[in-house]
Amino acid sequence: MYCLKKITDDLTWVGGNDRRLAMFEGVYSVPDGVSYNSYLMMDDKTVLFDTVDKAVSKVFFENLTEVLGEKSLDFLVIHHMEPDHSFTLEEVILRYPNVKIICNTKIVTMIKQFFDFDIDSRAIVVKEGDIISTGKHQLTFYMAPMVHWPEVMMTYDITDGILFSADAFGCFGALNGAIFADEVDFEQNYMDEARRYYANIIGKYGTQVQAILKKIEPLEIRLLCPLHGFVWRKSIETYVEKYERWSSYTPEEEGVVIAYASIYGNTENAAEILASRLWERGIKAMMFDVSVTHASDIIKAAFRYSHLVFASTTYNNGIFVSMEALIFDIVAHNLQNRTVAVIENGSWAPTSGKLIRAELEKCKNMNIIENKISVKSSMKKSQLVEIDAMVDAIAETIVKK
Repeated sequence: MYCLKKITDDLTWVGGNDRRLAMFEGVYSVPDGVSYNSYLMMDDKTVLFDTVDKAVSKVFFENLTEVLGEKSLDFLVIHHMEPDHSFTLEEVILRYPNVKIICNTKIVTMIKQFFDFDIDSRAIVVKEGDIISTGKHQLTFYMAPMVHWPEVMMTYDITDGILFSADAFGCFGALNGAIFADEVDFEQNYMDEARRYYANIIGKYGTQVQAILKKIEPLEIRLLCPLHGFVWRKSIETYVEKYERWSSYTPEEEGVVIAYASIYGNTENAAEILASRLWERGIKAMMFDVSVTHASDIIKAAFRYSHLVFASTTYNNGIFVSMEALIFDIVAHNLQNRTVAVIENGSWAPTSGKLIRAELEKCKNMNIIENKISVKSSMKKSQLVEIDAMVDAIAETIVKK
């Protein structure tokens, strides 16, 4: 049975929710599921905006058939070719053989890589600023390369002020019957997952996100329709402001993320003493055990807060395995503009701190605090002065409000 959500008189959500998916892209846990959004516009010419993942193909085609009724599908706009949005593309072609596909040249190339059907005969290739009329609605297009694949584009419906934003402005989590962000307590229940989604899926490409934000800034956006998560119709500017911060690598708030790797609890103890002393100074601190907390959650926090501390035992003369993976992930996600401190531990050759620093120096504008703490097996009372010195150095760089 179909499950539809009306967006406007002319636009209907025809996507689906996947609550059985364990790992998004095989990497990121999604305990609350994920939505795959597809939108159908009913006009003189009917327009489908993107398709869906194979996991929700049944409900998608039920929805599509119900809304179209006796009408055929005239246009399919493709914004992004990742298979969670294009897996059902070929079946759409089989069901609606006369449909024309609106896309850009890079999307045409990717369609040929994923599929074997004849795309050239049905493609309407658009460039930046082209306009296509569907009757009442006028659609124009904005290229958004590397947000977060090279072929990505967005569509703006001039008539109703609707921005179809591809993966930008998305969020992890199934929709659970709601469709609009203002129908739920987004700040309380979903913003953290929106932040995790941005930091891990798009976070590497801040420069490219800044570029598309500049393009869409002059637009009167009355509805924001991403490919994952809720549709925005109120307070859109607050969500866009988050993207401004995240894409410029500007911390949302002052606070210290302490990520630690500890085998027998001694490195954890050093990290906990640091956290305790920070709170005593009125500085927010949160601790993450890298062996039990997924890197995506720590990266999410790193995008939110201003300061990072990495406390790691030395392992096989290197960085402890799970800490090394986190550090490499942070560097790969292009994090910038943070103040960083390091605690290392090692029973005979503590070298993890030096190695962590060498990796983080690959990131831009990282203020690395010089007074590293080096522990030999376990913290000693005499080293508390080093903890206090690190707290002082962090406090000096906290922006007072």
